[in-house]
Amino acid sequence: MQQHSLLKSCALTLCLAVNGSAFSGEKHTFDFPTPANFLPPTLDWHGNSESLINTNEQWQTPVEKNGFVSTPSSQETYQYLKQLAEKSDMIKLSSFGESSLGKPLMLVHVSSNFDDTKRPKVLAQAGIHSGEIDGKDAGLMLLRDIAMGKKKELLSNVDLLFVPIFNVDGHENKSKYHRVNQRGPSNMGWRSTAQNINLNRDYAKAQSVEMQSMIALLNRYEPSLYLDLHVTDGVDYQYDITYGTSGSHSHSPAIAQWFNRHYRPSLDGELISQGHIPGDLVFAMDNRNIEKGISGWSPSPRYSDGYGATRHIPTVLVENHSLKPYRQRVLGTYVLIEQSIKIVDKYNGQLQQAIATDKNARPTHLPLSWSYNKPRTVAFKGITFEHFDDPISGTNQVKWTGKPRHYDMPWFDRNMPKQVTKLPNAYWILPQYTQAIATIKRHGIKTEVLNAPTLIAVEQLHVADAQFAKSPYEGKMRVTASFNSRHGELELPTGTVKVSLDQPLGKLAFMLLEPQASDSLFQWGFFNTIFQRTEYIEGYAVVPMATEMLKQSPSLRTEFEEKLKSDQAFANDPRARLAWFYRQSPFYDKAHGRYPVYRQW
Repeated sequence: MQQHSLLKSCALTLCLAVNGSAFSGEKHTFDFPTPANFLPPTLDWHGNSESLINTNEQWQTPVEKNGFVSTPSSQETYQYLKQLAEKSDMIKLSSFGESSLGKPLMLVHVSSNFDDTKRPKVLAQAGIHSGEIDGKDAGLMLLRDIAMGKKKELLSNVDLLFVPIFNVDGHENKSKYHRVNQRGPSNMGWRSTAQNINLNRDYAKAQSVEMQSMIALLNRYEPSLYLDLHVTDGVDYQYDITYGTSGSHSHSPAIAQWFNRHYRPSLDGELISQGHIPGDLVFAMDNRNIEKGISGWSPSPRYSDGYGATRHIPTVLVENHSLKPYRQRVLGTYVLIEQSIKIVDKYNGQLQQAIATDKNARPTHLPLSWSYNKPRTVAFKGITFEHFDDPISGTNQVKWTGKPRHYDMPWFDRNMPKQVTKLPNAYWILPQYTQAIATIKRHGIKTEVLNAPTLIAVEQLHVADAQFAKSPYEGKMRVTASFNSRHGELELPTGTVKVSLDQPLGKLAFMLLEPQASDSLFQWGFFNTIFQRTEYIEGYAVVPMATEMLKQSPSLRTEFEEKLKSDQAFANDPRARLAWFYRQSPFYDKAHGRYPVYRQW
């Protein structure tokens, strides 16, 4: 789930400092209460999904045994799954990779016919943020019911792929002081990996071994539906199960239509019948005054749902409401997973047609981002709130009362195309940029390689102005830039890699290689060496060189004199003046600032 940077910083400081019930600073010691003491009051809840709780002690899941207070460790989770696999031949366990600490990433494959590899598959992923672990405990309950034969027919025509703990290192970093905004379980895991990488920012750049394994899993199985199971941060409201799917403005419009026509009505109806309150993802425009409206969500490929839309895997971002009790959230997740399987079974023909339509689409232009549309008014099941003057922060703060209230809320869809860009026919990546090439291939994007130097007409981009982030983000130093371009024939060396956009993953290739795209490899710092100069010129050499250049080129003299008149800072900077001539000379590094990925039209 999203977090404001200030809250993230505060949460990080608190959680790293606290190891038990006592918090010791340099001057003060506190007997710290658990998060429940800080949270707003909750609404009483009872629903039909409570009947899903098993009372047979032998096959109760760990969370059922402890009354939904705590979640089992990875070892306890895997042991329970092994017992289920021994009980049922419908369940097979395997590892699809390892964490950075060498812990196995478990995959549970559930099927009534493993020989039929063409069956549609639902991939349910829990614990990408391991403090948000509802999906794991819900999945264990559902798998138990399948293994016991109670819901065997659920998988008559559909396979279930279940990842109980994606971020397993974060899962084992447990504390009752993680995720102060969340009501249970009592032992929450940590958001990021052992390398402090947020996996739900890693889909595009794929730098973590965990994400590399997940992308390989997606390439292998090509799931018909991908459920990414989270828990929210943010404001209070009545909804307990919120989720988002790709919009009709996204890179998968046919899949979006399937979601709206078949998935949402069926899922919402079942959740409501089981006593839950489903809703759209809630991102408040102002967390201290929700009446200012709700922001729409149009994710880029760094996120699971943005990545899914870009590569045409129908993806659902599930965000259970953090302020609801853990028991309620787990039961709602069980209903969501089960009903999702039923929907894929019932509407599989329409789903496969939608996937094929989006994969076969070859647009000539794509937006690199989206901006807000005019607000529309929606009915919103909210919670009343009050403002009070807070002497600690010295400002006005919000207090949620726990009382339901209906709002007519402005909703700001983020679906207006922004920075629409024409797609080239292909990109060419110079062979020395092996990390970028490996990342492109890792995503399953098809490539070709030159086996001899070849003269090709391309567009070459040169950085005109670059802006680096002030600090690293997700282990990378991000950069944005404006570019100058020129067209011409270049001899590309042996090993240069061609990435054609005429392929099912062409949109993903475009978003990774177009440098103005927010999740391009360029902006993630894969090509930052192009900004480094390694050869220089001394003043005693550049002055006579510049004098000779001015003698030989009247047009250069005119350009220099005009720059002196128009740019006072340049005129007053001797180093800048000499550097200007160096850049005009054949001695200057031609690769400096050159984007080593060429467009072919």
